[in-house]
Order: sequence, then C-alpha cells, then structure tokens
Amino acid sequence: MTQSQPLLSLRGLVKRYGGLLVTDHVDLDVLPGEVHAIIGPNGAGKTTLIGQIVGEVASDEGSIRLQGQSIDGLSVPERARAGLGRSYQITSVIGAFTVLENVILAVQGCLGHAFHFWRPASDTAELVERADEVIERVGLSAQRDVHAAALAYGQQRQLEMAMALAMQPSVLLLDEPMAGMGAVESSQLVALLQRLKGQYGILLVEHDMGAVFALADRISVLFHGKVICCGDPATVKAHPLVREAYLGDEEIPA
Repeated sequence: MTQSQPLLSLRGLVKRYGGLLVTDHVDLDVLPGEVHAIIGPNGAGKTTLIGQIVGEVASDEGSIRLQGQSIDGLSVPERARAGLGRSYQITSVIGAFTVLENVILAVQGCLGHAFHFWRPASDTAELVERADEVIERVGLSAQRDVHAAALAYGQQRQLEMAMALAMQPSVLLLDEPMAGMGAVESSQLVALLQRLKGQYGILLVEHDMGAVFALADRISVLFHGKVICCGDPATVKAHPLVREAYLGDEEIPA
C-alpha cells in the first residue's frame, strides 16, 4: 500500500431500520497519518456509521476495506486484530484494575495470549514492557499502579486511548472522546491527539467543534445519513449547506 492509498475506505455504506434510512450510501476515506473528522447534528447517523465500521452494526449495502483488504465478513474482535482501534463515548476501562493491568489486557488481546489464572499477567515481561510503552505515550506513567476507578475522568479517557494503542492499530476510531470533559481536560486530550497525529489514520467523531477544527485535516459532514460536504476545515466552515445543517443545533466556530 502506498502513502496515497487510504488506510480505511468506505463505499456506499447503507443502514436501514424499517423505512428509516440511517446511513445513506456513505463514501469516506482515511489516509495514512491524517485526522479525518465526522461532524453532524444529533441524529445524523454518526454513531450508526461507527458501528458499521467496527462490525457492531450489519450494513445493508456497501463495503469496507482496511489497508486494501475487505473486512466486511469479519467480527468485531477480528476487525480489531486487523487494525481497527476504537474508543467509546463512555469509558470502557475496568475500574478495579490498575492502569497497567487494563493496558496489559489490551496487549494480551492483540497478541492472542490466553489468560493465565495461575500466573499474574504482570509477571510476563513482554506484556509489561509493551504496556509501559503505551502508558508513557499517553502521559499516564505516574498513574501506572493506580486503580482506574481512582483516576480523574480525563485520565480514564487517556487510559482508554492507551488500551486502543496497545492493539497496534493502523486506524483509530475515536467516538466523541471529549464527551463529558471540562475545558482543561479537553485541551489535554487535544494535545495528546496532536502528538499522535501523523502516526495513525484517525477517524474522529466529535461534537466539540473547537477540537475538530484544531485537529482535523479533512472533515466530512453527515446530515440525515448522507455526506453533504467533505474537505479541509476552511472549505467546510464556508459551505452553506453545512451552516444550514448546524443552524439551531451547534455553532461552527468562525
């Protein structure tokens, strides 16, 4: 695969629920190293689209290719092992486990290790080394041995990011990572994503327009399940249909 070829390619994705067309023949590419944001009013179909990509929602039409290979027939875990890393709108960390133990679980999933109930996973040097590497990358080394339940909310989102990175993805799918965060926590997560930018293809679904326009190389606007505009931030800001779609919902920053 060359640098110009997309890491993730969606063609004609459709999801219907009865007579309701939730995603309407969506075409979208994520290129190597780019942040491609998806924005749109509530009910535009963003969460359904992410579900289709990761395999939680079965598409009625269309195809998905990851690094040039079809993943249409793969399960959610198989897509993760193929290179799709994902964070959720709500944190999915295990509160009773430490930061290190949470990340080790993700590393085990990537490597296909079985769980050894008679031997703590933390005793396995390979797992600990890889876990520590991603913990450092997201800035949680000082919290390595802290239980996830004791972390601040923003730190829990950082931990979830570490768990996604531990799977060694080619594409990161970030589903509203700023949800529930205050201004300080959001700015810290934006700074983390800026450090990761260029190392992965990132598909970002986010309501925080400040974060979107700070991070995105390209933006696709979803409205009633259809991509009505795709381009760089300046193009999207100026598009009349985009402003109309957001009227009365969210204000796009000037």
